[in-house]
Amino acid sequence: MTGRDPQAAPPPVPRCVVVCLGVSQFICWGISYYLMGAIGEAMAQDLGWERTVLHGGFALALLVMGAVSGAAGRLVDRQGGRRAMVMGSVLQVAGCLGLAAAPNGLAYYAAWVVLGVAMRLTLYDAAFAALAHLAGAAARQPMAQITLLGGLASTAFWPLGHVLSAALGWRGTLLVYAALALLTVPLHLAIPRRGAGSLGRVGPSRPERDAPAAPLAAAGRARLWGAALFAAMTTLANFLNAGMSAHMVGMLSGLGLALPLAVGVAALRGLGQSAARLAEVLFGARLHPLGLGSLAALLMPLGCLAGLVAGGRVEAAVAFALLYGAGNGLLTITRGTLPLVLFDHRTYGGFVGRLVAPGFVVSACAPVAYAALIERAGAGAAMALSLGVAALVLLASLALQWRFAPRRC
Repeated sequence: MTGRDPQAAPPPVPRCVVVCLGVSQFICWGISYYLMGAIGEAMAQDLGWERTVLHGGFALALLVMGAVSGAAGRLVDRQGGRRAMVMGSVLQVAGCLGLAAAPNGLAYYAAWVVLGVAMRLTLYDAAFAALAHLAGAAARQPMAQITLLGGLASTAFWPLGHVLSAALGWRGTLLVYAALALLTVPLHLAIPRRGAGSLGRVGPSRPERDAPAAPLAAAGRARLWGAALFAAMTTLANFLNAGMSAHMVGMLSGLGLALPLAVGVAALRGLGQSAARLAEVLFGARLHPLGLGSLAALLMPLGCLAGLVAGGRVEAAVAFALLYGAGNGLLTITRGTLPLVLFDHRTYGGFVGRLVAPGFVVSACAPVAYAALIERAGAGAAMALSLGVAALVLLASLALQWRFAPRRC
C-alpha cells in the first residue's frame, strides 16, 4: 500500500519511458503485425502453400489476441505494464524463431499462436494500458507520442522485409526479426514497476491534472452505449487494418502498379500515419478525442475512394496510401484516448481489453477474407469492401460524438 489517494491524479510519465515505448512499438509492429505484408509472398513461393493457408496463420494470431485480451488487460491493471510487455518481448523472440524453423503446417500455426499472445502483450493496447496505469487521464499526450515511431513500422519494415528476404531468404529474415525482438526486452524493462519517476516527466502540467474530469460514460445506459459504440468502431477499424496490413501491397499491384512501385506506395501509409500523429501531438490538445475520432474516421473512406478509382494512376494510389494512413494513425490514438474520457481509467486495462477483444476476433477473418476476395473477384472488389467498412467506422464514430460530445453553452 502506498497511501496515495486513489482519486488523486497519478504523476506524469517519465520521458525515457515514452521514448523506450515508442522505439519498442516501431520494432514490435514491424516484426509481427506487418510480417506477412513484408515476406508473405516469399513464403508462398518457397513453401508452395495457398495464400489463404499462409494468411490463416496471421488470422489465428488475431484470434488468440482476442482470446487473451481481457486477461492481458487485467494483468497490466494489477501489475503495471513492465512484466506483461517484457513477457511479450520474449514471446516475440520465440514466435519468430518458431516460424523460421517450422517444418510443417502444424508448427507454422503453433508459432502464430505464440505470436498472437506476444502481439497482445507488446502492441498499442498493452502500451496504452501501461501508460494509463502510470498517468491516468493525463496519458493522452504520451499515448500519441509513442505512436509516432510505431506509425513508421510499415514504412520501414515492408521494404526491409523484402530486401532481407531477397538476401537471406524468408527464414533468415525471421532470425533477424527474432534478434530485433530481443532488443525490446530492455526497452520494456524501462517501464516503472509502480508509478512514475520524478525526473524527466512529460504530460500536461495544467491545474486540471489535480482534478480529472468525470468520465462521460461512467455508469448505466451511458456506459453501455459508450462501450457498444466504441467496440463497434474499433472492431470495424481493426478488420480494415488487418486486411490492409496483409494485402495493401497486393491490392495496389492488382490495381495496376508494378510490384516495386506498389511496395513503395504502400510504404507511404506509414508516413501518413506518423504525419497525422505528429500533428495531433503538436495541435491535438485543442480537439476533443471524440472530435478527433470523427476526423480520423472521415479520412479513411476518402482514402479508400481514391484507391477504388485509382486504376494504375500513381497519384491516386499515393492519395489512398496517405489518406488511409493518416486516418488509421489518428484512430489508433483515439482507441487509446477515448476510454480515458469515456470510462474510469483505474480499470482501463481490463475493461478496454474486453471491448477490443471482438476487434481481434473479427479482424482474424480479414487476411483470409481479403485473400479469397482478391483471388475470386480481384483487387477492385477488395477496395470496394474496404470503402464500405470505412464508411461504417465513420458512422459509429459520428454516433459516439453525437451521444457524448460535451455540449457548449
